[in-house]
Amino acid sequence: MTILKEKFYRNDVLEVAPALIGKMLIRRISNYHVLKYIITETEAYRGEEDLACHASKGHTKRTEIMYKDGGTIYVYLIYGMYWMLNIVTGKINDPQAVLIRGIEKFNGPGKITKALEIDGTLNGKKLLQKNGLWIENTVLKPEIIITTRVGVDYAGEEWKMKPWRYIFRHPNANKPEPNRKKEIEKHITKNA
Repeated sequence: MTILKEKFYRNDVLEVAPALIGKMLIRRISNYHVLKYIITETEAYRGEEDLACHASKGHTKRTEIMYKDGGTIYVYLIYGMYWMLNIVTGKINDPQAVLIRGIEKFNGPGKITKALEIDGTLNGKKLLQKNGLWIENTVLKPEIIITTRVGVDYAGEEWKMKPWRYIFRHPNANKPEPNRKKEIEKHITKNA
């Protein structure tokens, strides 16, 4: 497998969010503990005009990371207890980000960050091996379900109804069936 380059993340969020489905999210906890999971669900948040996006309030201390170059990690805390993992996309000063909503075995952004030990210490860092979090390409060519985003009613009907949520169509994408698990493990072993 090859690590996705910064060039990949410099594309528009509406290209990057669906393209991340089926890619491998890798988290190095220590030199001896590396976790690898297929990304199964993402959501796109696109600029200051998107009222569901944090950047809709403009350039603030909280949203500063979103104005960075694509490939920057944007992690924030909600409800005082759940960290949300986002990947900044696009070019500098064009605030866009992809929320990672699901990975294999874990459905829900708070469950993902808990399982992968992701917190605010990664905020503002690049997706690089040296930072302990990166994404690699796979041979998977998933069919993708496109639907509306979750929990953005506050943004109004127009933004609530944007079809900017992308889901791996595999019936057990978050709970792999034995054959799929073997296929993924074979792919990981072959390309390790």
